[in-house]
Amino acid sequence: MPRLTREQSKALTRAALIKAARSLFLCKGYQATSLEQVAEEADFSKGAVYSNFRGKEELCLAVLDDINRRELGELLGLLNADTDFDAALAGLESWAERVLGSESWTVLGVDAIAAAHTSPNLREQLARRDQALVGLLAGVLRRSVAAGRVALAGTPEEVAVILIGTAIGLGLQRAINPELRPGLLIQATRALIHPVGPAGSPAGQSETPAART
Repeated sequence: MPRLTREQSKALTRAALIKAARSLFLCKGYQATSLEQVAEEADFSKGAVYSNFRGKEELCLAVLDDINRRELGELLGLLNADTDFDAALAGLESWAERVLGSESWTVLGVDAIAAAHTSPNLREQLARRDQALVGLLAGVLRRSVAAGRVALAGTPEEVAVILIGTAIGLGLQRAINPELRPGLLIQATRALIHPVGPAGSPAGQSETPAART
């Protein structure tokens, strides 16, 4: 088996530390987890942690980025899929059922937000990621509008902010009430995004009196 390069070895160490940190953050909480515990969980020295991350905040952000990369990648892939509107909503509902209120998506995010209350740097980094998420979703919506697939009840940025806020709010509620179904996110989506019919108007919209004469 070929010997790993220094870069490959560093990447494997970093991935192992992120995995260990995620497990501990979810089990013990972000605030209660120390870098020493992360190093021990990953079977590395504390020095290995500091050679990859400047501190616990950067490690937390790396964990969140890793989670978001997978979950958001799936979601954006679904929204970009060339499928009919109802099928896309069904996929969105399935994703929301699995993700909203989950420990990795919601609880860890809340822990990070709570820690950001006393850390301007962490707050700034989380805000940047939130803005990037809004930009990604707004971009998807803008392309769908340009392709003539949907019409929006607002600008792409406004719709993106409302939908993300709704998803986060439902996630927080489901974290304490798992029986809550994510259907409200689908209702909000239907209220803000409308499929466009062949004539270029929202599908299902009745014809105007002038159009029938």
